[in-house]
Amino acid sequence: MIRAIYPGSFDPVTNGHIDIAKRALRIVDELVIGVLNNSNKTALFSADERVKMLQDTLGAEHPKIRVESFSGLTVDFAKQVNANIIIRGLRAVTDYEYELQMAQINYELCPELETTFLMANIKYAFLSSSMVKEIASFGGDISDFVPPLVADQLREMF
Repeated sequence: MIRAIYPGSFDPVTNGHIDIAKRALRIVDELVIGVLNNSNKTALFSADERVKMLQDTLGAEHPKIRVESFSGLTVDFAKQVNANIIIRGLRAVTDYEYELQMAQINYELCPELETTFLMANIKYAFLSSSMVKEIASFGGDISDFVPPLVADQLREMF
């Protein structure tokens, strides 16, 4: 069985994240979405809220996906769930530089763990959680960028 993790903050989850998760299922048997609980950063939504948003958005429709929160190193989370692949989405060259550095350090920490990059769908290549939060904070229309459940929660938040 090929099990992969798809780690990230997902604050909030976007349609780009959803697209990468669904496409990852084409190459792995099981995908564990790891919601990073980083105490050094202030998230808009709690880790539990982000896990629930992802479960509600993907869970019932995709039984090969499970969602868990984690803190600490990505390689430790991968070991904890017995994953052998890290899935990462790339939007642009600037993403690649950062992601390459992370893949290399993760390889040094855990050589049996591979990183696989999936290119963002062109519809979402510009999209980031930060942009969605900013648009939402000014009352802009985010309905094309996030699942309906997430859009509702962002409207309530702002």
